[in-house]
Amino acid sequence: MFTALVRRSRQAAFTLLEITLAVGILGMMSLAIYRFVQTNLAALRISAQTNRIDAQYAGFEALLSAQWQSLPSGIGALVGEPLKLEERSRDEMTWTCSAGPGLLTRYAPGEYTVNMRLRPMPKQADRLELGLLRKMKGDTETGDEHESWVPLLADVQSMQIRYFNPRVNQWIDRWADTVTLPRLVRVTITRADRSAPWESVIALGRTPL
Repeated sequence: MFTALVRRSRQAAFTLLEITLAVGILGMMSLAIYRFVQTNLAALRISAQTNRIDAQYAGFEALLSAQWQSLPSGIGALVGEPLKLEERSRDEMTWTCSAGPGLLTRYAPGEYTVNMRLRPMPKQADRLELGLLRKMKGDTETGDEHESWVPLLADVQSMQIRYFNPRVNQWIDRWADTVTLPRLVRVTITRADRSAPWESVIALGRTPL
């Protein structure tokens, strides 16, 4: 009778092989779940970063629209020059304005000259950032005391600016007319995080409702 009880208890217990297989299956399931979670977290991180950069470009477009549509004509408020470095467009644009979106401040006395351009990022000379260089109008001195730099977009590879001239009905690469403003301005930016360039066409005259 005792022998029968021992045999029955042995039959009810798990063997070492069964325990090893169960542990192996649990390990594979845990690894699969870990990889699934890790992949989804990486995708969410990349998506969040992309959305943040896209929001920066949307804000940049809104800033330019608000500033350029407020520029008066007839006083040389806007000029632009096509520039290139290492076969990449690094065009620049300069305009004159008082306190407002162009200066990124509501309180500034007098008029300022704002230059939109590319320059090397701090501590990363191989990468460029797009920003505004602000300086009091008529000030010929240079240095941090006379001018300030406002970075807007990081990791920019090139910037091309084109101006639509309604008198010749075509896009041109330079604007030197000190009497009138271009009807449209097209800004094309090559981004390091995208294969296709970012482009925006901004009207300098508000469309009446």
